[in-house]
Amino acid sequence: MISRWLAFLLCFAGGGAYGAILPLPVQVSPHTWAWIGPYEGPSKANNGFRMNLGFVVGTNAVAVIDTGYTNEMAEEMVAAIRKITPLPIRHAINTNSQPHRFMGNDVFRKLGARIIAGTEAAARMAKDGGDFAQGIAMTLQLTDKPALPAPADHLIADQGGARVDLGGGVTLEITHVGRAHTGGSLIVRVAPDRTVFAGDVLYSSRLPAILPDSSVTGWIAAIEHLRRVDAAIFVPGHGQPAQITAFEQPTLAYLKSLKAHVDAAFKAGTDPSAAVRTFNAAPWRELVNFTELSDRNASLAYLESEREGF
Repeated sequence: MISRWLAFLLCFAGGGAYGAILPLPVQVSPHTWAWIGPYEGPSKANNGFRMNLGFVVGTNAVAVIDTGYTNEMAEEMVAAIRKITPLPIRHAINTNSQPHRFMGNDVFRKLGARIIAGTEAAARMAKDGGDFAQGIAMTLQLTDKPALPAPADHLIADQGGARVDLGGGVTLEITHVGRAHTGGSLIVRVAPDRTVFAGDVLYSSRLPAILPDSSVTGWIAAIEHLRRVDAAIFVPGHGQPAQITAFEQPTLAYLKSLKAHVDAAFKAGTDPSAAVRTFNAAPWRELVNFTELSDRNASLAYLESEREGF
């Protein structure tokens, strides 16, 4: 049987073929595994797998961190977990409201899992869920759009949190870190592993994607919170697990630099198009998705500065 260490090497080398959709999960700490996604956008070729997903195993139960883009992806997650443990999957945590974080919820709910999400995330899932499902159908070239999962079972409000006991001293500390990449962003700290699932609060090797639902101000605050968390390794929403210092340049420095630029431009009365054009994004030019996202990010960040200024 293939060793976990070899699986780790294969996955990080891009050769970890496993199921039709997912590679082998990587063990990132004693009780924690993750599927590490590629950097390209969702497509029929990758079946929508382009994000990091994970799970944590205690002595009594398993918790899943994000449930995937489709039921088929979620079912592959279950199959992979079953190769590692027969323990029941009792919890599934949606770190944000994007479809690749929650569309597989019902697969885990049917197994008895309690679905946990941020209050604002759940509201967006309900409001925009039909559009998300239509987008999945178009991306994967499906005849019918997928059904939306039922609402989350437990909601965590702004500044709130929850604790999940998986047995054997393995606990999850779930914290609502506000509006960052999206509203209702949750992070999950695994004890005693000192491992954190940061969701899309952290990126590496990809340019962060600012959305209409994002808050650059809140995102910076969420990362500053992560810097104070007692953890040895962080699993980002996209990119390789690493210490928090690995995310300083690709995420925090980028957001801080962009925010400072657009704030100054707004206060000076600079035209939005000129503000976008004059932002020096050169230090992040080598990040994946730079061409697609750089100008859009600056435009949305400028709009945020306008809202904050009025």
